[in-house]
Amino acid sequence: MGQTQQTENSDQIDVKVIQGMYRKFVKECPSGVLFLHEFKRFFGVAPTGEASEYAENMFRAFDRNGDNTIDFLEFVAALNLVFRGDLEHKLRWSFKVYDKDGNGFVDRDELKSIIYTLYRIKKVTKTDIGETKLTVDEVTDRILSAVDSDGDGHISMEEFIQGAQQDPWVLNMLKLDMNPAGWVLEQQRRAHV
Repeated sequence: MGQTQQTENSDQIDVKVIQGMYRKFVKECPSGVLFLHEFKRFFGVAPTGEASEYAENMFRAFDRNGDNTIDFLEFVAALNLVFRGDLEHKLRWSFKVYDKDGNGFVDRDELKSIIYTLYRIKKVTKTDIGETKLTVDEVTDRILSAVDSDGDGHISMEEFIQGAQQDPWVLNMLKLDMNPAGWVLEQQRRAHV
């Protein structure tokens, strides 16, 4: 019974946060579209730096039709996924963040770039499997070996989803991308401080 009440309360909080973002979208974007610089300003992200790079990747993943803008429907769909999507849907979204060139595969350079950004944002110093700090290259290699099932050096969406679901360490290393809601809420909190 306590679990049900907790879920209902978190759903109510999510609804209130989402409604606030919708109102802000309509107020700040009366044209109905959000450009990258407005997206960053919307979430209180500086034009450059670690959070800026992550915001650019999020923007690209939210821009479903690839027109370099986020319209209201894309915004609504993205927030619904971020706050309410199941693990597989979040993994699919996360894959799009990693697939910078949009070719349907994540290569070593794309993976390394995101891991590097995540390291800088999270200021990673230890892994959860011990006291040893892994380098960006070591993390990249480990993820590739765990996820690239056919060994071709490219990770397909299916390999990404299956590998992340089968390996808790990989899923943990991708945690920031797996929790875009946390990032959105953190940026909202910072914008209002």
